[in-house]
Amino acid sequence: MNMLIPLLNRETSWSGGCYRTRWKRTSLLLLTVLLLTETASGCGPGRSGYRRRVDHRLTPLVFKQHIPNVSEKTLTASGLPEKSISRDDPRFKDLVPNYNQDIVFKDEEGTGADRLMTRRCKEKLDTLAISVMNEWPGVKVRVTEAWDEERFHASESLHYEGRAVDITTNDRDRTKYGTLARLAVEAGFDWVYYESRSHIHCSVKSESTDEARSGGCFHGNGVVTTRKGLLRLSEVRVGDEVLAVDRFGHPVFSEVLLFLDRDTESKRQFYVIVTEEGIKITLTPNHLIYLVTANSSVENMSNSSVTYARNVEPGDFIYVHMRTAQHELQLQRVKHVNVRTDVGVVAPLTREGNLIVDNVLASCYAIIDDQSLAHWSFGPVRLIKNLKDSIFHILQRLHILSERTVLNKRDKSHQKGIHWYAELLYSVAPYVLPKVNLYD
Repeated sequence: MNMLIPLLNRETSWSGGCYRTRWKRTSLLLLTVLLLTETASGCGPGRSGYRRRVDHRLTPLVFKQHIPNVSEKTLTASGLPEKSISRDDPRFKDLVPNYNQDIVFKDEEGTGADRLMTRRCKEKLDTLAISVMNEWPGVKVRVTEAWDEERFHASESLHYEGRAVDITTNDRDRTKYGTLARLAVEAGFDWVYYESRSHIHCSVKSESTDEARSGGCFHGNGVVTTRKGLLRLSEVRVGDEVLAVDRFGHPVFSEVLLFLDRDTESKRQFYVIVTEEGIKITLTPNHLIYLVTANSSVENMSNSSVTYARNVEPGDFIYVHMRTAQHELQLQRVKHVNVRTDVGVVAPLTREGNLIVDNVLASCYAIIDDQSLAHWSFGPVRLIKNLKDSIFHILQRLHILSERTVLNKRDKSHQKGIHWYAELLYSVAPYVLPKVNLYD
């Protein structure tokens, strides 16, 4: 468990120099801080609020390999083709131009078509551009083909819908292409294919699919521990307290503030991570989970990290909550990872930013591969909740509200879909993240 503490520990500093004035002002400031901040801040890895990215092993794809290992036009990959888009099609306005200066566009047609793609494809390509520059300083990703209006591809190619791109590096060094394909997988493309010696083919799901618009979730049948006993995630409500882990690595009950996503009828792709002891957790590919990689020294606590569920591989270690007298967390080795399609997704947000599902410690967050940044971005949610709780407490003390009235304020609504605040963050992340250096 000690290996997890640096990952969960999060210190917050306050620049007090400019507030060294009169005692009243200082008192007012302290009162405001006590009112709005939490006594135990969430699980942001690293002491500075940002963590140094742990080196993640990059296994290059080999020629003709594709990930996932299914056909491109299946539900667990990029999905079925819909309809080709032409310039006079009403859906043409849904294609967005990509003017990212960190990407080189071949544009051999001279029409700008290679810059046009769906918003989801653009988001993944922008993310890949950052990864390429970090992997090879001075090198950029190069797009040789995106939306195609000249029918150069197969009859049902996703290029005709702006959902596919063919890429190389701008130095055209073919020895890099296997790693480039792996970087594309990690960037979140739904299907990546080392198609030819001259390029990598990547594609994404349609914007109309629920999965394309979602972040990351647990399966609704996942089990959590509450103060009243075990509950399925589909039965959890806002205001319930579920078992999580505090900044010191100790199990605590943490309040559910809202649901980042909740749809018990939606069909999604799930990764089932199974340990050698038979413990398993089921979550979507873009959801974050705590682990120690297989090629790390388990004794070295600095090797603890968070990563997307799709990056977990056999041999890695995940944190499992043991129901002993000490309620300890221990590392268990991953035996295998399965992919399946199922119905029902739930993604609760706790105060701690994590929770224990099916006895496995996982993050509440997805999309952004940085636990601290994700936890910080939901700070306004926690601050507003603290303010509301403080107001209710004051009104109780003044006998204006009864405890029963306060309890009735708990949100018992059955939310369906992505929470508006989470959807807002997911939509702006591709534009904000390129300006934030997550690696320093």
